Amino acid sequence: KTVDLRKLAQAISFEGEMAGFSGALRLTDLDDFITPSQECIKPVKVEKSAKKGLAAIAIEKDGSYVQVDEHGTRSKLEKASITLNDCLACSGCITSAESVLIAQQSHTELFRVLDQNNAPSTPEGEKRVVVVSVSPQARASIAARHRLTTHQAATKLAGFFKSLGVDLVFDTTFSRDFSLIESAKEFVRRYRSSSKGCLPMLASACPGWVCYAEKTHGSFILPYISSTKSPQQVMGSLVKHHLSKRLHKRPDQIYHVTLMMCFDKKLEASREDFYNDLYHTRDVDCVITSIEVESMFEEKGVDFPSLTPQPLDEPFSSCHGDQLFGHEGGGSGGYLEYILRQAATELFGKPCDSISYKTLRNKDFKEVTFEVDGETVLKFAAAYGFRNIQNVVQKLKRGKCAYHFIEVMACPSGCLNGGGQLRPVGGQSAKELLEEVESLYHSVRPHRPEDNPAVEKIYREWVGDEAGSKKARQLLHTTYHSIEKMNTALNIKW
Repeated sequence: KTVDLRKLAQAISFEGEMAGFSGALRLTDLDDFITPSQECIKPVKVEKSAKKGLAAIAIEKDGSYVQVDEHGTRSKLEKASITLNDCLACSGCITSAESVLIAQQSHTELFRVLDQNNAPSTPEGEKRVVVVSVSPQARASIAARHRLTTHQAATKLAGFFKSLGVDLVFDTTFSRDFSLIESAKEFVRRYRSSSKGCLPMLASACPGWVCYAEKTHGSFILPYISSTKSPQQVMGSLVKHHLSKRLHKRPDQIYHVTLMMCFDKKLEASREDFYNDLYHTRDVDCVITSIEVESMFEEKGVDFPSLTPQPLDEPFSSCHGDQLFGHEGGGSGGYLEYILRQAATELFGKPCDSISYKTLRNKDFKEVTFEVDGETVLKFAAAYGFRNIQNVVQKLKRGKCAYHFIEVMACPSGCLNGGGQLRPVGGQSAKELLEEVESLYHSVRPHRPEDNPAVEKIYREWVGDEAGSKKARQLLHTTYHSIEKMNTALNIKW
C-alpha cells in the first residue's frame, strides 16, 4: 500500500537514522520547492496477507503507525528502510534542502572512517588518506555562529579536522575557479552556436534544481542546463584523479569529505555519474553540512573558538597568509557576474565595468543587462527558490524566455540560506542571521579565477589543454538524465 506522505512525513525512517540522522523525511516551507514530497514509493512496509477484508492505518500517541484490521486487531507497522538509490530511482517526489536523509552521508560515517584509520590494528596499507573540502558558504555560517572572522573559521576548521585525524583540508573556492572558467567558456560556445536549445544557459551548481529538472521536465529542460560540474564535483575530480596521482595513491585509497551548505549536495555526490567503476569509489565519498559539524563539536566536547588554528593545505587552497580569496557576485558562487563579464569581453570586445541588478517580481528574481551602443546584447537573470524557477520553466515552454543566462538556485536567497546552514539562536531572527552570514561571506578579497597561477598549472599538468577544450569537457563537465515520471494522481502538472 502507498500512504500519502503528507500524513506520514514525520514517521518515515531512513537507513541514515543509524548514522545519526533524524528518522523523518522532513517537509520544509513551500517556498523551497514546488512539490512537497507528495508521494513516496516505500513509506511504510505493509506485509501482504491472504486474509480478506480491509485494514486501516492509525497513528499512536508516540507517533508510531499501526495497522488495524476489520476485527480491530492492531499490529505495529515496520518503518521502511529507504536508501539513497531508492530516492534517485524514484520520481514520486522532488527533493530539496532537508528533504532526503541518506545512509553513509553523515558525520558519524566520517567518525567511523577516522576511527578505523586511527586503530592500532589497522595495517598501514589499509589506511586511507582523509581529505575534507570546505565550502565558503558553510564556513561563513559557522563563523557567524561563533562570532569569528572567515579566516579564523577557516583555520580553526582545519585545526579541528586535523585533530580528528584528517590529513588534508582544502577550500572549494579553489575548485569554483574551474567551475566559473568552464561555465563562461561553455556560455560563449553556446552563444555562438545556432543550435536550438542552446540558450538560455541555466546554471547547474544547485543539485536540488537539477534533481527537479530531471524528474519533472526531463528531456525538455536538460539541454538548457550547463554541463559544467559544480565546485563540489570539480573538487572531487581534482582530489580523486589529480591529487591521487601526486600522492601515488589509488582513488579508492582516498576518503574525500565535503562540508557543504545544503543536504542536496549529498544527493549530488551520490549520482552514478560521479562513481568510478574501475576503483569502486565516488569522487566525493561523504557530504556533511554546517549543522552536522556543529553536532561534531558537541559530541567531541569542543569549544570551537578556542581551537588552535591550522593552515589550509596546498595545492587546493584559496588562502595566502592571512588573506582568504573569493569571487565577486552573489552568495551562490558568482556565476552570473563572472559569465557576464567574460561574455562581454569575448563576444563584444567591451569590458563590463559595473553590474546593476533590477529586482522584478520579488527579491529572489533579479535581472541584469549589458548594452553596446544603446542596444541590449546580453540579458541575464538570477532566479532563486522554486516559485521563481517555475516561472522560468513556464516561459521557456511558451518560447517567451528572453534571457541568455539564468543563475538558478533552489533555495530562496541562494546558497547562503541552504538547508544545511546553522539556524538562528539567542533570539536572532532568520533575516538577521542571513545578513550576518552574507557579510562574512563577502568579507574575503575577490579575485579572478584566470589570475590564479595554481589553476593555470593544473590545466597544464592535469587537463593537458586549455580551458574549454575537449579534454577539459571530459574532466570538468557531466551529463544529466531524464527520469521517467510516475503517473499518479498526486503529480502536479505545470
